[in-house]
Parts: sequence; structure tokens; C-alpha cells
Amino acid sequence: MKTAADTFDVMKIREDFPILHREVHRKPLVYLDNAATTQKPRQVIDAVSAYYSEINSNIHRGVHYLSEKATHAYEEARKTVQHFINAPSPEEIIFVRGTTEGINLVASSYGRQNIGEGDEIIVSAMEHHSNIVPWQMLCEEKKAKLCVIPINDEGEIIFEEFEKMLGKRTKLIAVTHVSNAIGTVNEIKKITAMAQQAGVPVLVDGAQAVPHLKTDVQNLGCDFYVFSGHKIYGPTGIGVLYGRRKLLERMPPWQGGGDMILSVTFDKTVFNALPYKFEAGTPHIAGATGLAAALDYVSRTGLEKISGHEQQLLSYATEKLLLLKGLRIIGTAKHKAAVVSFVIEGIHPHDIGTLADREGVAIRTGHHCAQPVMERFHVPATSRASFAFYNTTGEIDVLVSALEKIIHLFS
Repeated sequence: MKTAADTFDVMKIREDFPILHREVHRKPLVYLDNAATTQKPRQVIDAVSAYYSEINSNIHRGVHYLSEKATHAYEEARKTVQHFINAPSPEEIIFVRGTTEGINLVASSYGRQNIGEGDEIIVSAMEHHSNIVPWQMLCEEKKAKLCVIPINDEGEIIFEEFEKMLGKRTKLIAVTHVSNAIGTVNEIKKITAMAQQAGVPVLVDGAQAVPHLKTDVQNLGCDFYVFSGHKIYGPTGIGVLYGRRKLLERMPPWQGGGDMILSVTFDKTVFNALPYKFEAGTPHIAGATGLAAALDYVSRTGLEKISGHEQQLLSYATEKLLLLKGLRIIGTAKHKAAVVSFVIEGIHPHDIGTLADREGVAIRTGHHCAQPVMERFHVPATSRASFAFYNTTGEIDVLVSALEKIIHLFS
């Protein structure tokens, strides 16, 4: 019986990505830094180019042809996002610059309105800085407390500790769907079920999840879900905040300006309806159209097929890397996305990344904007190979060969 991965034609996929055919340091590019940003298929590049070449105009304000076409493209992109994550309505889809801005919007608008002195916000120990710092800033301002769910040696949330934390003072839970640093896939439905029993809203950082997992916000049961376009083969500078309508309607705007208003006088401003209340100023219209093209591309390819292929890459890479002398993988959760974070005894990760680059291999080194994770595993930094659906086992072999050379060099 054929699996989804068996019918996945990775070489055909690679034909759509122009950058994958270039060389770096006279070596074929092996791009394994997808958790930082993904490459773009020609369909996305063409969509952005077509916007600027054919319909470039400001939206919502004009009655002329180009403005109406641009407005239609922008609002159709909103509907594409809605369907992709199965949000109940397009009005619950807010376009932002990225995951970071989406989290800051919630912290500023919902947080300032609902968090008070002595209240508690819960995050996990595996969060990206973007899902830590805004809450720290809010807690400092409101004299609230940031509580951290510990993780075990495999890099998984310790739910017994989480359960103990939930209490009357808990006002918000903010947790990542997939760890960018160690690849852990968190049990979001379990988290939201526990939160709902306690009457606490949940924000989910989905930046690393949407490229790898089918995301259904209604099924997950979360109250807010945020992700970035550039992590899922779309442009940079565009992202999405999904929020439950009943929460968004009660939240004040977090920025003032054009398009987020119904009327303005020097005496009073009346704010616009959802979603425009949270979209002040001229948005990244080309970015929204490019994001829609990226989501359409992923949908046509099939997330089940993508996930199957990436899990094969993860399994293959894990097996091959563990054969290398002195290499240790950081983060060994039962459920992982296609991320392998590792250290090699006696070699600094920055040296590994620099020397791998000379072989044409692009990996990420450092703390991955997750310094508390590094502290938890008692390492200053890691090297991280993160895979996308256009990567191959042959590219993993190139990575392994590069690491063998580096280990030999330092031996």
C-alpha cells in the first residue's frame, strides 16, 4: 500500500524554486535553514510581481479600476487564509507583519485590558523570544507574573506541572505549537482543553507549525493563533493573527491611523469594524497576495504528503547524524517537526556553521532566539538543520559529509 510520501515527487517540487539551483562557494546550494525562513516558489514570486506590474494601487479607498482590483485581491487573500486554517469567518483574520507583531498586538490590546496586578500569564520553557518578551513587558507594566511550564529532558511539556500552575490568577496562556529550536510538536488540544476548564484563553504561536502540519484553529480550540508568511514559502513582512470574534470585538485598536476608522473629528473617532479595526495604514498588499499564492501552492501539494516526506527526512537525518562521533541531538520528543538541533563535542556551533557553509550547506547556529531552551539543556548554542518539502536525503548526505570533514579537522 502506497503512503502519501511514496507519491511525493520532490524533484518536481524543486523545479518550482529558482534559488535551489544556484551555487554557493562553487558548490550546489544545500539549504537546510527552513525554520529561519523558507525559499519561495516561482508561483509566489510571480504573484508578487503580477501585483506590482498589473494592479498596484491602494485599497479600500479608491473607486477606480486598479484600486478595486487591488482591494479584491487583498480581501480574497484574507479568505484564502481563513480557509487554510479553518477559521469561522474572514473577519477573524487580521493581517500583520508577522508572528512577532501578532503576539505584540494581543499583548498590547487584549493584555492591557485584561491583565492586572497579581495576575499570571503562563508560557512554556521552549518559547521563542517573541512569545516571551512581549509578556515580560506586559507583566512589568501591570505588575503581573510570568509563569513558565518546565520541559523534560526530551524537550516535552511536563503537563503535571502545567496543571498545578493553572489557577484563579491565570489570565492567559501563550504557547508554541512547534518549537523552532528543538522541533517538539506540542499537544495544543490538551492544553486548550485544560485551559477551557479553567476559563483561560490560549494564544498559540504557529510560526513553525503551519508549514508542516494541517492547522485547524477550530479543532485546536485556541483563542488566538499567529503565524508568518515567510515560514510557509510566502513573502517576508506579512503574517496573520486569528482571534475569536467575541474577543477581537471587545479589544481596543492597538494602532491608530487610516482605514481603522469609520469617522474622525477632533472631538471623537469611531473605530472601524473587524478586521479593519486592527489594520491601521496601508497594509502589505503585495505580501498578502504572495501569502495567498503560497498557501494555495501548499494546499495543491497536500500537507499530508508534505508531512510524510518531511518525517522521512527527519528520520533519515536523525539516524545518519547519530553515527557521527561526539554528536548529540538536543530535543528528542516523541512528536517532532522536521528540525534537528545538535552539538558536537569540542566544536563550537558557529565553527560548524561557518565550515559547513564552505561546502554549500546552509544551517543555523546559535541560540535560535530561544535562550531559555539552551539554558535548560546546558549548552550555549546548537547547530540546527531544518527541513522543508523540497529537501532530499541526498542533501542530508551532503550535510553529513560536511560534518565528517569538520570533525576530522578538529580531531
